Amino acid sequence: MNWTDEELIEGCKRQSAKYEEVFYKKYYGYVMGISLSYSKDRALADEITNDSFMKFFGSIKKFEDFQSVKAWLRRITVNTAIDYFRKQKKFQKQTDVSEETSVFHEINALEDLAFEDIIKLINLLPEDHKMVFNLYEIEGYSHKEIGEKLGLTDSSSRVYLARAKAQLRKLVSLHLKEYEGR
Repeated sequence: MNWTDEELIEGCKRQSAKYEEVFYKKYYGYVMGISLSYSKDRALADEITNDSFMKFFGSIKKFEDFQSVKAWLRRITVNTAIDYFRKQKKFQKQTDVSEETSVFHEINALEDLAFEDIIKLINLLPEDHKMVFNLYEIEGYSHKEIGEKLGLTDSSSRVYLARAKAQLRKLVSLHLKEYEGR
């Protein structure tokens, strides 16, 4: 049966296992994609995905008809990933890092990279840099919001982002050199 999101949500609000299963299957790939962008391994992404669905089903009665299902799922998944990140890595000895002043030149070669290649390169970043990069560049959080969520100062968030971008530029450059050498 091909149910609409509204029908699925209503079934989930009634705690129907059948509706929850169909909803899970429909949105699993979407939630897993978000989870993978915040974790380095599939096992952790699975945990984040499953916990996100548990939180979604646990708070389904708060869902309003005017809300976007995908936006709500995305917010729950990102917050779940942040919770896992905080559990895994406490920002110990956190100091206010001075801002980097180097100006970076954009590499226009990203057009030559496949989406999967870009994800692989982002996954090579240190966890804290990757988290800040994703929250800022993909989710659109401000440095202040990132700082509040991760226990950082605004300027530390900016530095992590600058370092992530610098490292990505190097990785892209290396990847393209390797690609051209084939």
